[in-house]
Amino acid sequence: MAIKDDLRNTFTDTTPAYFVVGTADLAFQQAKKVPGAIEQLIAEAPARIDAVRNTDPKAVQDKAVSRAKGAQETIQAKVTELLGSLDTDLKKVGESVQGIALTSVGVAAEYAVKAREKYEEVAEHGEQAVKTWRGEAAEEITELAVAVEPDAPEATGTVTDTSTTSATAAPEKKPAAKKAPAARKATTAKKTTPPAK
Repeated sequence: MAIKDDLRNTFTDTTPAYFVVGTADLAFQQAKKVPGAIEQLIAEAPARIDAVRNTDPKAVQDKAVSRAKGAQETIQAKVTELLGSLDTDLKKVGESVQGIALTSVGVAAEYAVKAREKYEEVAEHGEQAVKTWRGEAAEEITELAVAVEPDAPEATGTVTDTSTTSATAAPEKKPAAKKAPAARKATTAKKTTPPAK
């Protein structure tokens, strides 16, 4: 029976789905920034191409050679320093290996906790994105308003007689598509309002 319960919990957990939606929504938000970056690169490209064309190849080669020589000298000095300071005492080496191992376990545990927090943040972002797409975020606000002020009339989406024909068509479609959440809203409002004396 435990396997059956585990499978049921696995298939009914919505967090992975919300994580995928949150990831897709964040990727879409980042993708909206790409056209601006491309325009900036296009604007800067002629200046960069001219700078490359006007550069003297001999000066670039001399600079590269001097950097390579400097890097080689630095590496030789570091290797010499490392070999000179290498401790042959095996006890100290063993202690340092144990210390490194314990430190790495602690760091791995810290990264696992951070990864779980990020996973939950992205899943929460996905859940909010889904609610926004469905229009449920506005319904929750309405539910809170009804709970706080039970005597205030609810916003039902009805339109007055002075509105235009196009304005009446849109609000009539929205309540028709949202019949199930409206029923839930009515039951929530009944539960949260205190009985009149």
